[in-house]
Amino acid sequence: MNYKFSNRVPKTDNDPVGDILKAAADPKVTSFAGGLPAPELFPVKQVKAAADKVLDEKGAAALQYSSAQGVPELRNVVCKRLEVEGIHTTADHVMIATGSQQSIDLTAKMFLDEGSAVIVEDPTYLTAVDVFRSYGAHFVGVDMDEDGMKMDSLEEALKNNPDARLIYTVPTFQNPTGRTMTMERRKKLVELADKYDVMVLEDNPYGAIRWEGENLPSLKSLDKTGHVIYMGTMSKIFSPGLRIGWVVAEPKLMKKYTMMKQSADLHTDSFSQYVCAQYFTDNDINEHVKKITALYHKREQLMMEAIDKYFPKGVSHSYPEGGMFLWVTVPGVKSSQQLFDAAMKRNVAVVPGDPFYGNQPEPGTFRMNYSNTPEDGIVDGVKQLAEALDEVMSEPATK
Repeated sequence: MNYKFSNRVPKTDNDPVGDILKAAADPKVTSFAGGLPAPELFPVKQVKAAADKVLDEKGAAALQYSSAQGVPELRNVVCKRLEVEGIHTTADHVMIATGSQQSIDLTAKMFLDEGSAVIVEDPTYLTAVDVFRSYGAHFVGVDMDEDGMKMDSLEEALKNNPDARLIYTVPTFQNPTGRTMTMERRKKLVELADKYDVMVLEDNPYGAIRWEGENLPSLKSLDKTGHVIYMGTMSKIFSPGLRIGWVVAEPKLMKKYTMMKQSADLHTDSFSQYVCAQYFTDNDINEHVKKITALYHKREQLMMEAIDKYFPKGVSHSYPEGGMFLWVTVPGVKSSQQLFDAAMKRNVAVVPGDPFYGNQPEPGTFRMNYSNTPEDGIVDGVKQLAEALDEVMSEPATK
């Protein structure tokens, strides 16, 4: 049978990221590949208690159809969380999404046509690349350093692409690099968005997980002209399985988001929304986040110490102050896939850098995750990975 797929469907069945994560799920493999939270910290008992209370007190509503914008109780919870980011808003400006991935998809659907320019950090979140590409986006990459997206490069990109529809950024503990945009650059980015009249999609899944440095205000909190759309998620501070995310936008945009969401899935799971709201009512989420932060910091320190001790000379990496990832660059390597293959031979998984670029990838790069690997596996995994790097770095000299 000849299926007449739309242009949004990938032309091949190749799924390199899916293959990587499938390999990483092998129990024999030490995985630094995924972006999974530590499951031992999931508040299972508290969620069960919240679910029981929801069914006892609000069972009919929780099992019924709901508003596309989301359950009011949960939108009010989100508003309280947003205050931490310096965003003071009301529930009317918040829409609950089915995970942050849907927030990206709905934004792309709203703003992008075939050939539309999207300005992204180079590198950027790989599944955002997949979403934007599915809508036919043209990528414009902006260089980064340890202080995040470079503003002179961003302005040059805006000048050269006056029809750009969107700037997508993860300014705090960026995926994949773990870098954080400085305050000066945050102010400049918001200024440039206003100057060139382009929308910004600010993605902040990791901002609460900080163990070093000062908390920086969100781009949305600095925005006075309505150019910044903010998105967040419960996946990294509570539970990824409940699939709860949110979008914060101006009322005119919120009407469009609600209409687009209705056509996508009517609304996010009502029961999950009520359970999440009840959990936040009955428990101290800040104490829970402190536990997450302490564990991830411990694992990050172990990984960084092992990297500095065992990785070959010349290999560089980012220095995250929080979040879940760090970025590694290996000099003289022509293929990031080589690095992945050499690591997998030793039963260690990382994510090669190529999928994180909208256009030309930088060879010899990969992402490491420390949140989901028990401490007893981190040092040994880094040792095995160091052997793989030695192997790949020596290959050009032997040819």
